[in-house]
This record gives sequence, C-alpha cells and structure tokens, in this order.
Amino acid sequence: MALGCRAHGAGKIAKSMPEATDLFVVCRSCGEEVSKYVTECPYCGARMQKRAPKIARGQLTSAGPKPKRRARRRPRVARARSWPGRPVASITLAAACAIGAILIVPGVLSVTQVGIIGQLNGEWWRLLTASFFADSLWYAAVSVAAIALFGGLIERQHGPVIAVVCFVICAVGGMAAAAGLESIPLALGGNAAALGLIGAWVVAPVLETRRGEQPSADLIGAAVCAAVLLLIPLAVVEASSTAGAAGLVLGLLIGAILARR
Repeated sequence: MALGCRAHGAGKIAKSMPEATDLFVVCRSCGEEVSKYVTECPYCGARMQKRAPKIARGQLTSAGPKPKRRARRRPRVARARSWPGRPVASITLAAACAIGAILIVPGVLSVTQVGIIGQLNGEWWRLLTASFFADSLWYAAVSVAAIALFGGLIERQHGPVIAVVCFVICAVGGMAAAAGLESIPLALGGNAAALGLIGAWVVAPVLETRRGEQPSADLIGAAVCAAVLLLIPLAVVEASSTAGAAGLVLGLLIGAILARR
C-alpha cells in the first residue's frame, strides 16, 4: 500500500516537471536541434513556425539553475577638484590693476616710474609693476575683467597659488619679451597677464573637444576675449602686442602642464 502511494506520488511529480526535450525541436531543413521558442533556425535561417509559443512560468527552471549575472563595474570618473569660496586671489589681482589705472590717469604716478619705456637699465622690478598700471581706462577695464574672470576659473579648479603663479609668470614673461624683442620698448597694462590666464584655462576644454567630448566651458567666449586683448595694441599705444603674444604662449604651456595633472 505504501509502495503504491509512493509510485503514485512520483508519477504526479514527473508529470508536473517539464521535460528538457520539450525545449528543443529539430530543424527540417538542416537537421540541427534548436529551441522551440524561436521562429527561425539560427543555423540555416529556415522558417520554423509563425509564432513562438509562450514560455510558461517556471518552465525553464528545470533545465538548470540560472547563471548569476555579474555586476557591471562602473568606470571610475575622476572628479574635478574644486576650491570652495570666492576667488580671493584673482579678485585681489584684478583690484590691484584697477587701482593702478586710477593712480596713473590722474597723474598721481607717472608711466616712466612703473612702466617699460626704453631700456630697463637694471630696474627689473618694472617687469612686474608694468602689468598693474595702464594709461587708458577702457584698456584697463578689459584687462581687469579678463583677469578677474579667467583667474577666478583657474583658482576654483587649481587653487589660489596656481592662479597667482600663472599671473606672475605670464605678466613678467610678456613684459620681458617686449623689453627684449622690441627695438623701442613700450609696454604697460595687463594684457600679457590676462591673455596668459585665458590660455592656461582654455587648454582643458580644447582637449575635451579633441577627445570627442562635450566641452564643459564656452570656448567661443574665451576666443572673443582673447581676440579683443590681442587687437587692443592697434588702438592703445602702451599695449604691447609682443607682450600679449608672449603671455598667451606662456599661458598655454601652463595650461598643458595643469591638464597633465
């Protein structure tokens, strides 16, 4: 009696479990064994059936355990380091250039005392002071705006020390190029420093564009600001084109170094 019950129970379990052979059929064209849940043979492309039958819930579990899905590892994205707070260093440099123009225009200070006019004659400190003074208010306003804007962008990305170092290198290098390359040197104002800061900041968005990525900054606006500063020497005598070009080149070199970091 117990043996018969066991056999009867085993028969019920066998009927409830789907057979593995029901999952496959033989293609009449190529003779390969394919799944019965496809409409075309994956080997020869012959038409198997018009519609694939619906898969009953739990029917495929008897064929074997489901393979574990490997979790996809997300690629690590390097987060840009940002410096909180206001760009105090860049604002201070821009304010110093604005104050210098205010002192020059009324005649409190003379251009010959702070600017590069003729040979330096050992007064090397003029290479730095010349960038903080301008004899034209609108020229000073354009330089101050560019220094505050692009210096602030660099400072937020790399810190105040990098922004100040970039300003000093581009300003001194631009004025040194004007004093050494021009036959009659005349250089005053912050066009070299401003163009250097633009060049140092613009390298990273340009590299993003070359890699096919969407640039995180407005390159057109930076190009317009650089073009205005490069064309200023055509209207302002004390703005040196040599100093501006040298400052831009130095800024691009600094930007390339920062991009490699």
